[in-house]
Amino acid sequence: MTTVAIPEWSTLGLLPPIDPADPTSAERSPYPVALLDVVLRFATSPERCKVLKGFLDCRAALHGMGLVSGFQWIDGSFTEQVETLERRSPKDLDVVTFVHTPDDFAPSDEQIGVLDHDAAKARFLVDSYFVEINQEPPEVLVARSAYWYSLWSHRRNQAWKGYLQIDLNPAQDADARERLTQLNGQEAQA
Repeated sequence: MTTVAIPEWSTLGLLPPIDPADPTSAERSPYPVALLDVVLRFATSPERCKVLKGFLDCRAALHGMGLVSGFQWIDGSFTEQVETLERRSPKDLDVVTFVHTPDDFAPSDEQIGVLDHDAAKARFLVDSYFVEINQEPPEVLVARSAYWYSLWSHRRNQAWKGYLQIDLNPAQDADARERLTQLNGQEAQA
């Protein structure tokens, strides 16, 4: 997957949904970005570091089940300047995982908890949803994608905003976790 830099905040404290200089270009939300870039951009407070650690732990649990092919859309107050907009820290990270489930997918009872919305939110601080790319008819896949796009491309106050896409492949996870640990240590010392 080719990645782009995470766009700068708009004047509203949101990721822009499109390139304002070229509104019809293909560079638009969801922006395909590197996992390490997400850590570098958003690990700016102990609260944000805690949410990112939970997200990386959730990814590790998915990888442990053999779910390594696909991508994740990430959104919510975590991808906004919520500290300025609402004078609070983000509580979780909203994630839709578009996943290719392996033919031999058979998670254990212990592993299955990561696929449960409420359990994942409590354990990992991830408001998590799944779309099985290889199990859905094309019409259903398009409908689910349109649903998530329309839901996530606006705040509740109708402000139009962007969100991010990262590869599910675990290749960058160790580097992202190491950098998060470093940043979290620096944040604790500040």
